[in-house]
Amino acid sequence: MDKEKLFTLIKSPIITEQTAILSESLKQIVFKVDLDSTKREIKMAVEKLFKVKVLKVTTSIVKGKNKRNRFGVYKKSNYKKAFVSISKDSDIQFEGIN
Repeated sequence: MDKEKLFTLIKSPIITEQTAILSESLKQIVFKVDLDSTKREIKMAVEKLFKVKVLKVTTSIVKGKNKRNRFGVYKKSNYKKAFVSISKDSDIQFEGIN
C-alpha cells in the first residue's frame, strides 16, 4: 500500500463520550474511514501511521440521515466507522493534533 493511500484512508478519529469509554475499558479507538476501504487496509494504515499493534478491526456503515431546512430536504452522506482494538501496552494520544 502506498503512502498516499495511507493518509487518505483514515479521515478522522471520532471523539465522543461513548468512544472515550470504549478507549478506557476495551482499548478501542474509533475512526471515520473511507467507504470502500477493507479491514486489512485499515489495520495496515493504523499500524503504520500510529506505530501501534492492532489486534482486531470491526467496521460498520452509518447511513446518512434526511435533514430538512427552509430550502428543502437533503440527505447527509453515508460514512464508515472502524472500531480498532489495540494491544494493552500501546496507546494513541490525539491531544495537540490539528
